[in-house]
Amino acid sequence: MLKNFDEVIEKVRSIEPFTVSVAAAADKELLQAVKAAADLGFVRPVLVGDAKAVGDICADIGLRPLDILPAQGEEEAVAVAVRAVKDGGAQVLMKGLVNTSIYMRGILNKEHGLRTGRLLSMMAVYEAPGYHKLVYCSDSGINVAPTFEQKKDILKNILIATRAIGLENPKVAALTANEMVDPKIQSTVDAAGLVEYARSGELGLPCVIEGPIAFDVAFDPHAAAHKKIDSKITGETDIVIFPNMEAGNIMGKSWIHLCKCRWAGIVLGATNPVILGSRADTPEIKLNSIALACLAARS
Repeated sequence: MLKNFDEVIEKVRSIEPFTVSVAAAADKELLQAVKAAADLGFVRPVLVGDAKAVGDICADIGLRPLDILPAQGEEEAVAVAVRAVKDGGAQVLMKGLVNTSIYMRGILNKEHGLRTGRLLSMMAVYEAPGYHKLVYCSDSGINVAPTFEQKKDILKNILIATRAIGLENPKVAALTANEMVDPKIQSTVDAAGLVEYARSGELGLPCVIEGPIAFDVAFDPHAAAHKKIDSKITGETDIVIFPNMEAGNIMGKSWIHLCKCRWAGIVLGATNPVILGSRADTPEIKLNSIALACLAARS
């Protein structure tokens, strides 16, 4: 169990360094985060893009990459960076100064990409003041209104990643507005279906999942007791499966801006962890996301 991102960094530093392939790497702020990870000893960067521009930035900030792979234009930069991962030369893919749609197309390319047959999904991880461990959440950034079949992939993706990170039998909350299955509220039907999916053995990954379950019951044993709900996960929830992207996005931003949560995010469902990121991300978010992706790459 990891309590915070300091422990994430500590854990990833105890493992052999990971090679991170950065697509369109001529971005000084991004490379400063990569340098921070390299200085901590857990990353060997392979930088793809305009070789002179990338080299100049590296010289300016004192970054010594494992390699600089030349590429002209965004599409070629993504293709070369993806190929480095696909060929086994790198374990993690990271987005640089490239349009998100071009980046995602390269990942999903049927012939040369990193497809697994599963849906891609976003995993956001939060360090919340007042909670005793990290909370792993999905999907708050890619799938707007996932169907039940898509939620099965979202659940599988996050269980694969968290198992690599170190959660052997995580407690999962299939989050909804209440604990009753209501045919008029599709998220409650889907949540109950995810519980059955896990219990049937079809999922093939260990977890203790409950749903439909409301947020208060998932995180507060007093709320569960007050509602007379016998929950095995209350107050110990590791993973939250959101009913839709809007719920996850709103909840995540509430945690970040009102509760001052530290957080990081990576994309799951490809052959290797993918860092999407945003230029608005702070250096700390970038560093935490790199560390998280490296731990998840152990799967």
